[in-house]
Amino acid sequence: MKTRPFLVAVAAGILAVGIAIPASAAPGETAAKVTITGGFLSITVPADAGSLGSIVNTVGGGTISGSLGQVVVTDARSAAAGSTWVASVISTALTPLSGPTIPASAVGYTVGTITKVGTATYTANDPTNLTGVSPAVTATGITGDNSATWNPTINVAVPGGTISGTYSGTITHSVV
Repeated sequence: MKTRPFLVAVAAGILAVGIAIPASAAPGETAAKVTITGGFLSITVPADAGSLGSIVNTVGGGTISGSLGQVVVTDARSAAAGSTWVASVISTALTPLSGPTIPASAVGYTVGTITKVGTATYTANDPTNLTGVSPAVTATGITGDNSATWNPTINVAVPGGTISGTYSGTITHSVV
């Protein structure tokens, strides 16, 4: 009767395995968490707009208008409902190699079409004088991440009798 001790050994082994299985091995729930931290509010602009255009000088002056290039505000702050941001712009005077300058007060900014991503209301402010920091685009009613892209037109009111030449200046954007 060698089978009886074998069966007893098998039964004892099964009981030992049953006892060795921990209680936590049973199916259940496990709490888990993830944390998402807000990113940054940033603005990107073209490094160089190149020539905005030209006109033939006259006694009465005229206006030169040209595209600055794509401006993009990216808001990855995961902002709470009702948050805002303002993209602003300022210009230096436009200076030739020699002679009088065209003042920043003669430089205007037209936002144009705003392409948006996310939930926000965007307002184009179209400042006509870039002597001081001027709001260009305002975002209100923000919920979560968003972005706005536009290609502004720069308008330069050239005074009559301005000296011929190439004038250059710097247009600076910021966002808060």
